Amino acid sequence: MSAHTENAVVISAPMELVWTMTNDLESWTELFSEYAAVEILERREQTVRFRLTMHPDAAGNAWSWVSERTPDPQTRTVRAYRVEPGWFKYMNLFWEYREVDEGVEMRWVQDFEMKPAAPLDDTAMANNINRNSVVQMERIQGLVEKAAAEFSSGTER
Repeated sequence: MSAHTENAVVISAPMELVWTMTNDLESWTELFSEYAAVEILERREQTVRFRLTMHPDAAGNAWSWVSERTPDPQTRTVRAYRVEPGWFKYMNLFWEYREVDEGVEMRWVQDFEMKPAAPLDDTAMANNINRNSVVQMERIQGLVEKAAAEFSSGTER
């Protein structure tokens, strides 16, 4: 069995700002409310290998893993996967940015399978990811739109 999630948000801001802010891994602890730490392990051309650590969950688990992420500025897409999958058998991620009338649509697609011993099965994890993606996307939308408004009014963030 495997799972698939897909979530999107439209951000009222210029493409370059949305792309730059959401692909600045070092700022992810501010951009995402769930990440306690981001550690860059290696950079090879466009590909970045990094460790993400989440804030502890209700059970006190601070999930941490290593991922590789390759953004493609020409196609405005990002492909990533977990190198250290943890409770996942695998986790593949795809981000896509598309200009729309209202700004930029940012879409996240995740394909994964949980290990049998994981505390959640595929369905429960997909529900968690879908629920949390909405929260994180709304947060990112607000932060990027605020930065766009400050930039257009002449104030830097």
